[in-house]
Amino acid sequence: MHPSGRHIVLRGMKERYNSYSAFFKKKYGQRLQKLSIDAGFGCPNRNTSDREKGGCTFCNNHAFNPSYCSPLKSITQQIDEGISFHEHRYRNAASYLAYFQAYSNTFAPLDTLQQRYEEALSHPKVDGIIIGTRPDCVEDNKLDYIASLRHFGGKETFVAVEYGIESCYDDTLARIRRGHTFATSRDAIVRTAKRGIHCGGHLILGLPGENRERMLDEVDIINRLPINSIKFHQLQILRGTAMENDTTARSNIFASVEEYIALVCDIVERLRPDITIERFAGEVPPRHQALPSNSWRRHDGKLMRNEEIPILVARELERRNTWQGFLYNIKNEKDA
Repeated sequence: MHPSGRHIVLRGMKERYNSYSAFFKKKYGQRLQKLSIDAGFGCPNRNTSDREKGGCTFCNNHAFNPSYCSPLKSITQQIDEGISFHEHRYRNAASYLAYFQAYSNTFAPLDTLQQRYEEALSHPKVDGIIIGTRPDCVEDNKLDYIASLRHFGGKETFVAVEYGIESCYDDTLARIRRGHTFATSRDAIVRTAKRGIHCGGHLILGLPGENRERMLDEVDIINRLPINSIKFHQLQILRGTAMENDTTARSNIFASVEEYIALVCDIVERLRPDITIERFAGEVPPRHQALPSNSWRRHDGKLMRNEEIPILVARELERRNTWQGFLYNIKNEKDA
């Protein structure tokens, strides 16, 4: 059962999973395109006097920033350049979401958050804000303020907080030097959901010490959280990270895109049907990759782009004749 008590089935829907684009089309009747912003925030796991911490072992934030993102530019300039960048690719995007992506975007005094968030929301083409952050730097006063942004400038605004959960297992979190436990993630998510804020999570698949069984067991844990959306990201070992020298991490890299798609579809079948899936995989330019095998290639030898992964997932679900929540519903019927 869904936490609300409703039994939800996706069977009969046009898509076999609850996609992010479909969510916005249903809610707003149009596509809303995310614009990444680097607002110059830091990270509590890096900004520390403890030299043995030094941040998460997998982290190289520069690998994920679009070319137009830079804390040297104003937020307004980044939005304008982001719109120009995306207009060529997504011609049907009528409005945009300001996505505070780089590092931990609640790691600052409240007055600093107010100035930067409100500059973004004041842009005439921005209809919402997504705040990517860690679960260990979201005090209640910040969540109260973020909740108030749902009615900004006299109009309804989409507001979301996206937490880096990464793993549901404390032994994994300790190994990757995450700097918090899963209980911290659960607490932040619950406090966010209680305020009516759209709440998302980010999970890395293939972290060292996590086999297929453990990754599938994580789905049951995620299903019990009051989250609205989820992102999945395959482990990628990046240059300049502590994980670059972790031989166990290297052995956990998915050998092929087919292996990864099979796992993702197993996860989707178990995932609570109302959870929106934002992303199935991450994409990092080859120059940042420490291992050639990190970059999947198509049969023609060309690099596989991120937008191709959902197509492969949909095809595999169709081949299986299953959908998001197929096994979740079966499991809950047995438990009832």
